[in-house]
Amino acid sequence: MANVYDKLMDNAPYEQWVDFTENIISRSGKNVKTIADLGCGTGQIATKLAHKGYQVTGVDNSVDMLSVARKRADQERMSIQWIHQDLQFLEGLNNLDAAISFCDVINYITEEDALRSVFHCVAESLKTGGLFMFDVHSVNQVVQFYVNNTFADVQDDVSYIWFCTDGEKPGEMHHDLTFFVYDGKKYDRFEESHYQRTYFVHFYKKLLHEAGFKISGLYGDFLMNVDFDEEKSERIFIIAEKQPEK
Repeated sequence: MANVYDKLMDNAPYEQWVDFTENIISRSGKNVKTIADLGCGTGQIATKLAHKGYQVTGVDNSVDMLSVARKRADQERMSIQWIHQDLQFLEGLNNLDAAISFCDVINYITEEDALRSVFHCVAESLKTGGLFMFDVHSVNQVVQFYVNNTFADVQDDVSYIWFCTDGEKPGEMHHDLTFFVYDGKKYDRFEESHYQRTYFVHFYKKLLHEAGFKISGLYGDFLMNVDFDEEKSERIFIIAEKQPEK
């Protein structure tokens, strides 16, 4: 999907993610220079942060996504380190000021032990006091909007049909996607299946505390000046700060 991802995500709120990141940094009062974008995909957010003057490292488990990201950064003459790794086994990053993981990335970490491993690896990559910012779908959003619905988008050069079905547990989603991509002469068809799961906020809090984090902020839908309401939020932002070792 890497070759058509940016086309399909043309309306994604990348600028809002970047602005949100900078607002959190500003509110924290911390001097943030180094940021890791975990699950960076095609590098949209990473490249925009590099333009802001941050030293950025992009990490993703897809070689194809990283290839697109590297090409983007080269075209925009941005110096970004790209690393091909599974976030469950993240290593080689140390003493970072901040880490971000936006656009559903954490929802692809579906099992409790895997999520626990990711949080511990992120903590190991951050300096004491370092910030970890990520977002997830709310359980209500998954149940009410996504599962057991069909979505479609038809464009001249790429189209898709997306079936979303529920799983056995609340917050689980199975995505079956069929793409039709025009190559200049004909439409090529290919299919992908994705599995996501989201949890209630108290579960993320528990695992973050186990990994040595303190929750410093909860926000819904990019709104920073509105009291957080888990039931009314579609996209939940969790901000955590690495605590000193005891």
